Amino acid sequence: MLDRAVIDALFPADLPEPEHWEARYPPRDLPEGAHVTRFAPSPTGYVHIGGIYAAMINKDVAGRSGGRYVVRVEDTDQAREVAGAVDQFDAAFAYFDLQPDESITAGGDYGPYQQSQRERIYLTYVRHLLRQGKAYLCFATKEELADITARQQAAKLPTGYYGGWAIWRDADPADVQRKLAEGAPYVVRFRAPDDAAGRRVQYTDVIRGKLEHEDNRNDVVILKSSDQSPRLPTYHFAHAVDDHLMRVDLVIRAEEWISSVPLHRQLFAALGHREPAYAHIAPLMKQIPGGKRKLSKRKDDEASVDFYLQAGFPAKAVLYYLRGLANGRLAELPLEQALTEPIRLDECGVAGPLVDLVKLEDISADHIATLGDEEVYDAVLAWARTYDAELADVLVAERDLALRALGVERGGDNPRKDLRKWSDFRPAYGFFFPQMFRFDREAFDSLGVPAEVSSAFLTDLADGYDHDREDWFGQVRELAAKHGFARNAKELKSDPERFPGSIREASQLVRVALTGSTRSPDLHAVSQALGAGEVLRRLRAAVG
Repeated sequence: MLDRAVIDALFPADLPEPEHWEARYPPRDLPEGAHVTRFAPSPTGYVHIGGIYAAMINKDVAGRSGGRYVVRVEDTDQAREVAGAVDQFDAAFAYFDLQPDESITAGGDYGPYQQSQRERIYLTYVRHLLRQGKAYLCFATKEELADITARQQAAKLPTGYYGGWAIWRDADPADVQRKLAEGAPYVVRFRAPDDAAGRRVQYTDVIRGKLEHEDNRNDVVILKSSDQSPRLPTYHFAHAVDDHLMRVDLVIRAEEWISSVPLHRQLFAALGHREPAYAHIAPLMKQIPGGKRKLSKRKDDEASVDFYLQAGFPAKAVLYYLRGLANGRLAELPLEQALTEPIRLDECGVAGPLVDLVKLEDISADHIATLGDEEVYDAVLAWARTYDAELADVLVAERDLALRALGVERGGDNPRKDLRKWSDFRPAYGFFFPQMFRFDREAFDSLGVPAEVSSAFLTDLADGYDHDREDWFGQVRELAAKHGFARNAKELKSDPERFPGSIREASQLVRVALTGSTRSPDLHAVSQALGAGEVLRRLRAAVG
């Protein structure tokens, strides 16, 4: 074991002792039973929808217990950091109303909330473990480590840096000091307990109950190479220090971290800190032919939070759906009630729930159908300002027309549900706006009505058009009869050579002329939203 003077010389002379940080970050003054939870994203990629899922659970559990929900950015792996990722975190939290109690943006008494800014804290505790002989300097080169791995594989042994394979674990202090004198780069490794190899350990997971695993045998790196600046720890060590000093007592995280629990418990024990309770949530899954797999940002568009923001899924609909995946009982409740009911960890399943976009779109359509026209207008405009600038300009210029359009068939007991997300507004409602309307000649011609008949029919309709006629469709019916259209499909079928089409085809000529499509809401309602002037312009343009 190195002399304390040698160890201390490796660190800044003014580095505080652990007691300084314990006083700086005292136990929180919270009600009995309150939990401090944290969501700890890494800026090495953009937010996965599973991250929103985990953040939602963390926030709900902490908030309902009277505790604190913390977001801590774990950016010790700076080589893989993606520019703009932290801003994207904030945008996602704001959209889904998952703002933390404490974070880089929100502030708080237990910061900094970015690990790259906590270097001095980590160095204090690395030095503390070195002084106690619970950590050691390791000068093993990449080539030596590769050779160790190759020999372990050849011998069919577990790979890693442990026991007799840990060539610097019990090195002569004189050899260590010689390497230091040479200026050789080193890392600091945690000294795993001598009896860890082959030992089984148990702990109780809040979601999964009693779990048992092989204990950690590896002397993992806790402080990265001395030739790097800043001197940052690895994730495993940093999180153990931060969870203690931020007084996190309940770690709710993805099940992929279950295998790390033995190491994390060793680190808490070595530091003399009380370990938090763990709750490992199952990952979100995707149905594939023959089974299912984890939702992947590399393979699945719907894995990225950007997918939901760009598509314009209402935040409440997504949260309602995710809450139902977490606790099945919430999926059985009305949306507004489900958003206020608690998420219970003991009701979280251990099998990964499937993300079904069809189901989400149905939920979203049902939710949007309950909103008032003004609410929908404001939401679509807010979305369009980021993702569809042309639509945003049109909505601002044509606010009254947009509200009239949104009023078409959205009332009553069976409102239309063609808006499943805000990006659906353009294809579903764009035809109402002169700036965005496109006449579809192909759809018009596909009706099979001779050109001279369709032209004469629509010309007559425009010339005698009565916008305010109580029996609005009556004028279409009368003109259809005048121009030889059959009264119904049965009559057309009885003598198809006699008629240019039935009343259906005549109506469709009007529909395509006014909406650009063979499918649309009620024609009369559409005409009233458009106004007489625009109806006449479109009828005459179709003839032209």
